[in-house]
Amino acid sequence: MKNKLPPGPRGLPIIGNLLELGARPHESLTNLAKIHGPLMTIQLGLHTTIVATSAEMAKEILLKNDQAFLGRPIPHAVTAEHNYQRSVAWLSGGPKWKSLRKICNTHLFTPQRIDLLQGLRNEMINNGMVKSIQEACDAKQGVNIGRIVFGTTLNLLSNSMFSGDMLGYKSINAIEELKILIGKIMELSGKPNLSDYFPFLKPFDPQGIKKQIKISYDHLHELIDGIVGQRIKKRETCSDRYGDFLDILLDQTKDCGTDEFNREDAIILLADLFIGGTDTTTTTTEWAMTELIRNPKIMEKAKQELVETIGKGKILQEKDTIQLPYLQSIIKETMRLHTTAPLLLPHMAQMDVEICGYTIPKHTQVIVNAWALARDPTYWDNPTEFIPERFMNSGIDFRGTNFYFVPFSSGRRICPGVALGIRIMCLELASLIYHFDWELPNGMAINEMDMGDKFGTTLQKATPLIAIPQLAA
Repeated sequence: MKNKLPPGPRGLPIIGNLLELGARPHESLTNLAKIHGPLMTIQLGLHTTIVATSAEMAKEILLKNDQAFLGRPIPHAVTAEHNYQRSVAWLSGGPKWKSLRKICNTHLFTPQRIDLLQGLRNEMINNGMVKSIQEACDAKQGVNIGRIVFGTTLNLLSNSMFSGDMLGYKSINAIEELKILIGKIMELSGKPNLSDYFPFLKPFDPQGIKKQIKISYDHLHELIDGIVGQRIKKRETCSDRYGDFLDILLDQTKDCGTDEFNREDAIILLADLFIGGTDTTTTTTEWAMTELIRNPKIMEKAKQELVETIGKGKILQEKDTIQLPYLQSIIKETMRLHTTAPLLLPHMAQMDVEICGYTIPKHTQVIVNAWALARDPTYWDNPTEFIPERFMNSGIDFRGTNFYFVPFSSGRRICPGVALGIRIMCLELASLIYHFDWELPNGMAINEMDMGDKFGTTLQKATPLIAIPQLAA
């Protein structure tokens, strides 16, 4: 039968299935899919949405029909960002999107470029993050894992992109402020919003989400605009060039003209990269450390692998992490159990698409429930347990070819920064494990740790992980 939507729960008049969505949509949609099937239709207010909850359906959307599903429905919250229409994250394909992806893939995320900056990352980890934690050891102070990883990741990315620290020599409070700011963007952009379900409510912003997120967007853009402005002044008065990503972007503004690529394009692209790169890396590393502290035997096994591979008392290098399959398995298992982007970013059909006898009409929103795939007992034994060994010698990776494990999505919309992100996470986590032993503050038992999360575009840890370091024996 033509033009037949996939099955789904019967909704109420006007509001559809909104009440069933709840505050934790990834869990609600998983439960609904157990009743209505792996390709399901739900009605969210005035919008019809298709939800994929099996590897087979994910493959149909992310790979087999990825050209048809290149579109993005833009959440009302995101429209608070200045020039959001030019964001590589939210553009619905087309020449502009291809051009921005090409700039990133050619000048920032190539293996050669990533390798070239390996020494910089080693130096910043060892002379920055590790040294800072050593000082906390001497003072017997607790360390906010998320904050120190965020600050480290932020400076790693900023030095990769424009040869300097994003916040210069500003205080820990400034780093914490920016962490909260970017965390708010990720939380609010993914939060269920009445303005998305009933477009006539957009002018009123009934939950105040757009108003709240605009503060964060404006602050981030102001920071980046200041950095771009300083570089433009230097280029006007000095012939020396840094030859970094920011120089390449400014060359693009000069070569392409104001319409094709301008200063605002450079700012919003840098904002996209910082938002995506810092939050996912920080969230995953904080969850990994949480699970390792909760599972002392796994922590000890990871330490043993590091010592056997590198030796004791060495300076850890990024190249060493390639020889650490158990550490890499810990990262994978963390991203499986604590799926960074539980519903990925939404897709939108750009034409009518037929899948398994059902028709998904043009302009329909499509969601891939990556959280459900990563916990589906069809694909995983004991799916709610933290078992890194499941990835040892499995061949399962982050590249989007195993559709029951797609933390970075797949197909044309796969995250372009996967390779760099994994390297940073492995180096940061390895450094935390190799150089230090960790215990919880105030005699807290591991079964008292708060494992709650808060839903947004990413699943951030609800309560920050505070742990007390000691120099490893």
